[in-house]
Amino acid sequence: MVLARRLNARWLEVLTHLGALLPLAWLVWDQWQGSVVVDPVSEITTRTGKTALILLLLSLACAPIETVLGLKAVLRLRRPLGLYAFLYAGLHFLTFVGLDYGFDLRLLGAAIFNQRYVVVGFVAGLLLLILALTSTRGWQRRLGRQWKRLHRLAYVAALLAVVHFIWLVKDVREPMRYAVVVALLLILRVPAVRRMVVGFRQRLRMLFRAEV
Repeated sequence: MVLARRLNARWLEVLTHLGALLPLAWLVWDQWQGSVVVDPVSEITTRTGKTALILLLLSLACAPIETVLGLKAVLRLRRPLGLYAFLYAGLHFLTFVGLDYGFDLRLLGAAIFNQRYVVVGFVAGLLLLILALTSTRGWQRRLGRQWKRLHRLAYVAALLAVVHFIWLVKDVREPMRYAVVVALLLILRVPAVRRMVVGFRQRLRMLFRAEV
């Protein structure tokens, strides 16, 4: 039983790594095949940015999934998903500063301080950098109780990323869907809501066992 659970958890981690790397492999394949010919820089920027946001939300969703479904194995996926989110955010930023602005510091400075969507995106990226650097067990031991408080900044990064998306596009319907997801994740972190969900899950489990 324990061995089966360990194997299932291991396969879940493997699938998580494969799933997180798939968008990057797909992007590289499309570029290599020349599938994107109209505006490849914009395509790379858009796809890396969306993937970063999705992976960040999936990382934040691990704890609520454990609360709602009781699947403790998903808690082990928070760190890899968060690091993959940082990877894509880094690629997103490098595409912006390198391919879009040619590493021109003067133009970059003007863009960062004069365009609000760039400002919030830059701050979100800095937060992800801090979280990635302090995600190790060593930093967890050094920071102690403060570690969890620090890593709650992931929610701030997610909110800023959504705002970055909203301010970037003309049609806000897609980023608003991400905003709803962030709002739901925040609601599930409220202690009263969490207790209610756990209690409901336990009652369902007891009812199911009684019927069996």
